Amino acid sequence: MHKLRIYIDTSVIGGCFDEEFQEWSNKLFEEFINGDKIAVISDVTLEELEDAPKRVRIHLDKIPTLNKEIVLLNQEAKDLSGSYINEGIVTEKSLVDTRHIALATIHKVDILASWNFKHIVNYNKIMLYNSVNLKLGYSIIEIRSPRELVNEN
Repeated sequence: MHKLRIYIDTSVIGGCFDEEFQEWSNKLFEEFINGDKIAVISDVTLEELEDAPKRVRIHLDKIPTLNKEIVLLNQEAKDLSGSYINEGIVTEKSLVDTRHIALATIHKVDILASWNFKHIVNYNKIMLYNSVNLKLGYSIIEIRSPRELVNEN
């Protein structure tokens, strides 16, 4: 059975400690811990976490190594990220957001999960990111909030 590979950005991890998002972030984390889904984590996310409180930084350690995959920012991802900015989808201030999307795209994850509704989980922006992906020969990327991804049995 195929396990969903879900790229999580920093907002999903921080969401485990945020009253508004903790229910859904923690349910998604439980599914990673149980091995129902695979967490795809980038060095970009790990770098962002360096400034977070310790309890947030170590939260990823709860996911067993078998249930997580680490991906690294490379030139291909930087180029794709730059294309999103050059197309005017977002400005240079959102560079890290575009890097998350580019990494998820080039590593062919099933879904990118985020709580960033302004620059990432935004219907119009998703359509624009995917138009750039298709124009450059990449697949479209599914982007959702953790609330849409947890199994509710």
